[in-house]
Amino acid sequence: MLGHANSRRLPVDRPIVHLIGGTRPEAIKLAPLAGALRQAGRIQPLLVASGQHPAMFQQGLAACGLRPDAAVRVRRVLGSQPELMSQLITGLDAHLDRHRADAVVVQGDTTTALAAALSAFWRRVPVVHLEAGLRSHDLAAPFPEEANRRLIDQLAAIHLAPTPRAAANLAREGLPNDSVLVIGNTVVDAVLDVTGRPALDVDLRLLALERRAAAGRCRLVLVTVHRRESWGAPLDRVLAAVSEIVARHRDVEVVLPAHPNPAVRAQVAVALGGQPRVLVTEPLPYPQLSRLLAASTLVLSDSGGLQEEAPSFGVPVLVLREVTERVEAIEAGCAVLLGTDRDAIVHTATRLLADEDARVAMTAVGNPFGDGLAGVRAEQALAWMLGLCSAPPEEFQPRQVLDRQTAVLRTVE
Repeated sequence: MLGHANSRRLPVDRPIVHLIGGTRPEAIKLAPLAGALRQAGRIQPLLVASGQHPAMFQQGLAACGLRPDAAVRVRRVLGSQPELMSQLITGLDAHLDRHRADAVVVQGDTTTALAAALSAFWRRVPVVHLEAGLRSHDLAAPFPEEANRRLIDQLAAIHLAPTPRAAANLAREGLPNDSVLVIGNTVVDAVLDVTGRPALDVDLRLLALERRAAAGRCRLVLVTVHRRESWGAPLDRVLAAVSEIVARHRDVEVVLPAHPNPAVRAQVAVALGGQPRVLVTEPLPYPQLSRLLAASTLVLSDSGGLQEEAPSFGVPVLVLREVTERVEAIEAGCAVLLGTDRDAIVHTATRLLADEDARVAMTAVGNPFGDGLAGVRAEQALAWMLGLCSAPPEEFQPRQVLDRQTAVLRTVE
């Protein structure tokens, strides 16, 4: 049954902007904007949990010191995409009927983001798309996210693009230039903030590995393979590559947070069970994953978020996907697109583990996705859209941001 909980009464003297999310990545990327809105004080944020992944969304917010202001409950029986979409739209429409909204912010390309954008659009509430303009130019990969983000961008009044390339994608699609602002990616704000905080509830095994890596007694390789298109034969190839990398390098320790799907976990157990220097864990809380990332030498991943976060810590990413919408990382040299070819993964990892200069050179120019100020720029963009200031924010241009990143790294060593 649909309903609402945890709603708080808010003052009506300021514009109210709803930040709607339902997954952990959305929580993490919305959090810096919520913080910037609260700090500036001219717009009242309302953080709304859609009900798509309620526990994970709340965990993501909690990592950033936040909690939902309102929640929509959905009832999932079949677990299908049509069921989720219908439940979200019905619940979010009822939410918007109950609460004043001067704008709605959606993030990325999830089912929640599309449902919230449609619900707001139908009620003639301006939609702001955070992380607009990402494109793989392939509707089948990632699926259904590529279609979701294209549809959201057609509905949005303001498009907050993370990079100039994302803005160029929107321009090619004919969206008005004055609706597109380049602000950087808020995930960079979040990872720098979270990793710089004192560690709480730390897995002692991971803490020991981080300390061994910091002391130079081992090199950590973080592996994440969670996308549905990676399951089955592609995952077998990745796991075989991981096994060979460990066998070739006696100082390498691998941490692999396994996807909770039973079939995936069984694949991982068969391939890596009993393998020395491989630690398979449950999915990690965001603060632990961020600290592990900061301590790593290499990352092997099909995650979009890790492609954006790793350059802030000088960690190259071997991208385990056939296509990526984070082309900026490839162009900047921070990442290498390998797919799931076993030989290519082993060869590239071995080369970078053997050549420290080559590895360091990959991330020497900093993070092309942000400088830690995207949340502030997003707040300024909202204020401009709502008539609270006369000019939009100064746009983000990729540049060296090593001073800020080095300062954060010192706090986690």
